[in-house]
Amino acid sequence: MIDFFQAVGGFIMAPLYYVISAVLLGFHNVFGDIFGPASGVAWVLSIIGLTLVVRIALIPLFVKQIKSSRNMQLIQPKVKELQKKYGHDRERLAQETMKLYKDSGTNPFASCLPILLQMPIFLALFRLIDQAAKDPAVERGLMTEELNNQFRDAVFLGAKISDTFLSTDDWSVRLLAAVLVLAMTATTFLTQRQLMSKNMPADALTGPYAQQQKLLLYVLPVVFAVGGIAFPIGVLFYWTTSNLWTMGQQFYVIRRNPAPGTPAFAAKEERDKAKAMRKGVAPEAQATQNELGSTTAVKEPPAAPRVQPKRQTKAQRQAKKKPKGS
Repeated sequence: MIDFFQAVGGFIMAPLYYVISAVLLGFHNVFGDIFGPASGVAWVLSIIGLTLVVRIALIPLFVKQIKSSRNMQLIQPKVKELQKKYGHDRERLAQETMKLYKDSGTNPFASCLPILLQMPIFLALFRLIDQAAKDPAVERGLMTEELNNQFRDAVFLGAKISDTFLSTDDWSVRLLAAVLVLAMTATTFLTQRQLMSKNMPADALTGPYAQQQKLLLYVLPVVFAVGGIAFPIGVLFYWTTSNLWTMGQQFYVIRRNPAPGTPAFAAKEERDKAKAMRKGVAPEAQATQNELGSTTAVKEPPAAPRVQPKRQTKAQRQAKKKPKGS
């Protein structure tokens, strides 16, 4: 049975090995010409290049994640109303909640898509590095035995790309691994904290969705910290770079397109007002005052319409010309 699952896993991962190794070696051909093919700098920069390609490919999913996250925040008051109304009937509550998600175009699982789709890529890179370290004669994807040996023995800041915190007794290597694990953990925490503190309305800070976000805030960093001590240095570079990209990308989206009713939305309004004043545009208060002034000004009475004199007959005109005594 174990052999069967291993065969299925190998069949699924085989295409990923080719894709990941192709992108990795594409960058390595460039940086290897500059720093040398066996240089640790060349391999680390290749891993960072691979990370950027993966994250750029995931931008459409990230946009979908942001939209779904905003919708989840905005419908929280309606979710609370459903909980009050159908709290005694869990089945009806689930049905009405799913209907609300469908009507609002919200997918509660969309926030996990980028992480879930990165996991096979993360695992493929982990297996490539691990295989290069343990048995470089076994070729995976486009990695030949020569490339595996280079990958395994490449040294960056005194540590091999394939070293882990647990697999070495060199304290300089452990120090580098610990720094990368802390960076990976801190960026994971700060990214989630940034979302909760700046782009969530007050109503969304309570309820099931808020509990889910708080769980991710504290659990994910712990998971990465515990698992990170077993990750090779190369994998730590991949995940830390990915987290930095996520944090920067999320900061840009929150700053440019914040959810209504959030601190980020209020900050954007203040920036827009300051920008308008710098351009010489009257602020809203002045515009409102000008509008009120124009409506309350004393209006001059309209001019009386001109009356056309009535046309007289010839007899009437002659009667006016005769003297009164005649």
